Formats: sequence, C-alpha cells, structure tokens
Amino acid sequence: MVKRISAVLAVIFIIIILCSLPVGAKSYQTYTYALKGYPLNSPDAYVPEIEITSDYIGLTGGSDILKALKEPSDIEVDENGWVYIADSAADTKDAKYSRIVVLDNNFKLKHIIKDFDNDQGNPDTLCGPKGVFITDDTIYVCDTDKNRIVTFDRQFNFIDIIKAPEDELFENDSVYKPVAIAVDQYDRLYVVSSTTNQGVIMMTRDGDFTGFIGAQKSSLSTWDIIWRRFQTDEQRAQSAKVVPTEFNNIAINSDGFVYVTTNKINEKTQQNAIKKKSKSGDYAPVKLLNPAGEEIMRRNGFWPPSGDVQVGAANEENGGASSIIDAAVGPEKTWSIADSKRSRIFTYDFDGNLLFAFGQKNGGQLGNIDLLAGIVYQRNYDADGNQNYKMLLLDKNNKSFTVFRQTEYGKTLIQALAHQNARQYDTAVDDWFEILKRNSNYDAAYIGIGQSMYRNGQYEESIEYFKAAYDTSNYSSSYEEIRKAWITKWLLLIPIGAVAIIVGCVFFMRYATKVNSRAAVAGGKRNFKEELLYGFHVIFHPFDGFWDLKHEKRGSLRAAIVFILLTIVAYFYKAVGSGYSVNQQTVYTTIVEQAVQVVLPLMLWAIANWCLTTLFDGEGSFKDIVIAVGYSLLPVILTLIPTTFASNFMVSSEIDVLNFITNVGLIWAGLLIFTGMMVTHDYSIGKNLVTTIGTLIGIIFIMFISVLFVTLLGKVVSFVTNIITEIRYNA
Repeated sequence: MVKRISAVLAVIFIIIILCSLPVGAKSYQTYTYALKGYPLNSPDAYVPEIEITSDYIGLTGGSDILKALKEPSDIEVDENGWVYIADSAADTKDAKYSRIVVLDNNFKLKHIIKDFDNDQGNPDTLCGPKGVFITDDTIYVCDTDKNRIVTFDRQFNFIDIIKAPEDELFENDSVYKPVAIAVDQYDRLYVVSSTTNQGVIMMTRDGDFTGFIGAQKSSLSTWDIIWRRFQTDEQRAQSAKVVPTEFNNIAINSDGFVYVTTNKINEKTQQNAIKKKSKSGDYAPVKLLNPAGEEIMRRNGFWPPSGDVQVGAANEENGGASSIIDAAVGPEKTWSIADSKRSRIFTYDFDGNLLFAFGQKNGGQLGNIDLLAGIVYQRNYDADGNQNYKMLLLDKNNKSFTVFRQTEYGKTLIQALAHQNARQYDTAVDDWFEILKRNSNYDAAYIGIGQSMYRNGQYEESIEYFKAAYDTSNYSSSYEEIRKAWITKWLLLIPIGAVAIIVGCVFFMRYATKVNSRAAVAGGKRNFKEELLYGFHVIFHPFDGFWDLKHEKRGSLRAAIVFILLTIVAYFYKAVGSGYSVNQQTVYTTIVEQAVQVVLPLMLWAIANWCLTTLFDGEGSFKDIVIAVGYSLLPVILTLIPTTFASNFMVSSEIDVLNFITNVGLIWAGLLIFTGMMVTHDYSIGKNLVTTIGTLIGIIFIMFISVLFVTLLGKVVSFVTNIITEIRYNA
C-alpha cells in the first residue's frame, strides 16, 4: 500500500513539474563568440512566440485559391507590418501555387496576388515567384520562371512588367532568373539572378540596365576560367563549386546600402577566411555594397561576419562553414544573416560585432526550423506606443514561419544602440551596465561603455573597458588621446630625451670601435669586455669579423653563451613586457620555456651543421660553429628589446613598424649565420648554400629520430612496468 501511494505521489509530482514548464520552452541556446573562438552563453534576445501555418493564415478553405502554402521561398514585411510570402510551386505547371500571399499584421490572409491583366490587356499569371520587395507605393515580384519582374501598386493592381535587361555585358549564354530584388529611395533596382555570376544587376525603374556591382572574386585561375568555356554542362557544374560568384539574396537599409549573400563560396576558402579572421570581403558570404558597388562592410569584431566560427569538418553532419541564404536589416543599424545549414540566425551591429546568435535545426519544439529559407523583421507597437521588433523566420520544409518576439534583454540591447547612435552617451552607459548585470561576458557591452566614455572624453576610464573586450582598435583611439596629452605636457623633454639616446648610441659605438681597434693590434689574450664588444664589429663587418673570430681568437665561447642568454632574456621580455596592442590577452610565459625555444633550435643547427660539414671538408669545429651562431644573434637582441619597450607606447596601427624592425633583426641574424658558416668552414657561396639546405634537412632527420627514440623508450618502460606489475600481482 505504501509503495502504491509513493508511486502515485511521484507521478503527480512529475505531472506538476511538466505542467509548470513554459509552453514555449527554449529550444536553443543563445550565444556569442569569444576571442579564442569558443561560444559564450548569452541571455535570449528573441524567443519563439508562435508558428504561423496555413491553417492559422486561413489558406485551407478548400478552394483552389486557398490552397495551403506549397513552396514558400521568400518573406517580406512592409511599414504597416503586413507580411508578403512568395509561394512557388514545386511543379511550375501547377500555377495555382505561384502567388504572393499577403497577410495583415496579425498574420491573417489579406490578399493573394496571382492573376492579372498584363500591359497588353491579356490575362496573365505569376509563375514560380522566388522574391518580393515592397516600397511605399509599389510591390515588386521576381517572377522567376518567366524571367521578369512584375510590379503592382499597394492596392494589388497591376502596374507594369520589367523584362529581362539586355546589354553586351551579359554573357551570350546567360539566362536571366531573378530571385531577389531591392529598391532604393531613388528607384534604382538591385536584382539578384540565380544564374548570373557577374554580380548584382543594377537597373532603372524602366528596366534600363546600368551595370553590375559587387561581383564576387573568383578563386579560379585565368586559365581555369577560359577552360570553363569549353567544358560540358556537367563539368561546368562540378567546377562551379570553386567559383563563388552567384548571389542568392539581397536586403537594403535606410541609407541605400545593400547586403548581398551567397552560399556558393568554396568550403575550404571560407573556412580559411574565418580561421585567419579575414577583414576582406573577397570571399565573404555576406557583403555590404554602396550604390557604386564598393564593399564597405565593417568587420571590427573578433571574427568575420560569416556565421558560425566553430565549423568543424565539411563531411560531418551539419559540419563545414555556414550556408548563408538571406540577410535582414534590423533596428539601429543592426543586421542579421540566416544559416540554412544549421537553421541559425546571427545578428551584428554596424561595426560587425556579433550581438547574438541562436537557432536549432529540427528538434520538434517551437522555434526549431527544419529548413530556414528567409528572415525579416516586423516592427510593432505595444499598448503604450513603445516600439518593439519581432523576427519572422520562414521554414520551407514545414511550409510555415515562426514569429520570435523580442525579450527585455533584446530591447535593452537595441535601446543601448539607439542611445549611442543618438549620441546620448551617458544614457547609453546605463543601458550597457544593465546588460552586463545579465551577461557579464558580453563584449559588445564593454565596447559600448568604452565608446560612450571615449566620446565623453573619459579616455583613461574607457581603456579599461576596451581591454576587457580585447578591442585593440578602440583602445588605440583612446590611447592616442592620452598620448597626445602626455606629449603636450612633456613637449620639451621628448626631443631632449631622443637626442640623448642618439648621442649615447653614437658614443657607445665609437667606444666599441676604439676598443676593437686597440684589441686588433694588441695581440695576446683578450679580456671578457673585448670579447663582448667584438660582437659589434662582427655584425657590421661579417666577413673579416668571422675570420678573426676563428683564426685570431677575437671572441670566445663564454661571450657567445652570453649572447645566447641575452637572446633568451630578450624573448622572455617580449613575452611579459609587450604593450597591450601586441599582447591583448596578457599571455605570459616562463624563462625556461623561452630558453628551450631559443637553445633547442640553435643546438639542432649546430649539431646538424657539424655532422654534415665534417663529411664535406668543413674546417670549423663544433665549438667554432656555436661561437659563430652566438655572435650572430646580436642583431636580434638589439632590435627585440627596444621594440618590446616601444610597444608599450604604440597603438595597433603602429605595431607593423615594430614588427618590421624585429623582422629586420631576424633576417640580419640569419644572414650573419649564413656568412659565419661560410667563413668558418671556408666554403664558397654555392657550397655553403647546399650545406645550409642539408643542415635544415638534417635538423628534420634528428627531430624524427629523437621522437622515434622517445616513443620506443616509452614503450619499453611501459613494457617493463607491466611485467613488474604482473610479477607483483601473481606473487
């Protein structure tokens, strides 16, 4: 009896828990990406509210015109919140499905655009429309299968047919298949044709062709492009996988700039661009173009706006780079892209910072999208007249769209951007702090606070927030202002200090030259100071310097070891003493790690070179090689320490200068090692070049043997350990 009562109570408890769960339980995790590429969980900016099906719309009335959605391919919203769905038939002969379904702002059927009398007065109908766009007075329909654009007024009356553009710039075998269209405030038409790989087609309201803009950069060579002309259709279709030229969708913002998307980019090319954090739009799946066709997208975030960062292998399920199929312009210059591969939405600000990402493919819960085909924002007003936004996601497979409502977190985020865009920086700071209370890992909030403080002249305070978000660009802007103030304060002392450093270097070099000149004729054993200062003669006069280093004993092994130790110290100082613009993540190291990184390659070089030159009549001993290599490292020390110190006073745009100086030091040292080996072994340039290549091969061979030996030793130790363990166990 007790067991039965316990079982009943358990069932009741489970039912209570299940009933207490929200109806729209979250079917995905909202996130952003950290600097290193791992996802950071974030509060939801949008949550699913309702799925709008054909039944909800009122498209199941039984008559031909009220048939359920067949193949929805595009979704748009006008300024009144009315929704327009381009519904194409899977079979174009089934014309009753080729239509534009118009819904009111409550998602109920308002009108169906299908049949009309054309400009010749003859009955006409849409056939396979794939795209729709609405302006203040016109509805533009991409009548794809009839290769034209049909326009209607806002009362759904036919206006005109814009036929396929004709121009010599079009390829002779090109087919015009309009699938998406956008129109700016000057009635310029931007048309995406699914079979046109020359860019977005730009033409006038009357259909006059004005040019192509934004053509994707091809990853094929010139020869491959020519060869495609002679390929069969199957061969061309196969090679088209590496020609990222066709766009698939378009959106336009209030400034007349257009976002264009493509999912035809070569998988490897797109993954490499993400891995390298490319700021270029050459192989980007989404671009922002001005009317002149120039790519103007800002990509200032940690990662390029390309969708998912952790993409995995292309052969994995849902693996590979995101497949971007649509873009939508949101409030306050935000914009979103839709990934059909994983049914996810990625939303960015105008600077390209990822604000949030969400979405999940399948799952059976509200908010899961089976095949994402389109995205659009719908502006709404609550009872108090406050503006808010909903996001509509079109599901092609389920023949429906899901309405996502904006959360309080999402509203606060847009409110912060609005105050920032309106230059109400103090208010924006309060909004960003409110966001940080809910999401302490939100880098965009740190950046927003920093930008607001920067614009208020609080440069030192703003730096700390930019550091928290690893934002080197904005950090540099604030630091430049601080540096200007510092330079103004110490204006007279700066040139005096610079002159003092230059004079000090000149006097030191004169002193070193004097000591070296005196030691050259003095004869006898050199002291340690003379051996060290001789390094400055070697780096500027390498041929006679290395000759005297070996034959006149002007240097020593102990001095060479000092130079090697100083090189270790220089690299350790670079690791722990570099400025923020170089070491944003404040990654430190140990002196032991730097010693291994410096000494190991030098010893491998010395051993491999000595082994090889012994077989090829080299005159240098192992000691001579180590001494020559040690003295060759002086340029690394002389460039690395000053540039590391200077990096603490440099901004990100100036770091390239420091890198150039450091690289000069490395190249200088490399040339000195090459020259030192040639003089030490008394080789010609050609023979020294051959032995240098042989030395590099020898290093690889030594490393291979070492790894093999360590692996075998590990197996032997493991074998012996297992035997001892077995003996003890059996004993």
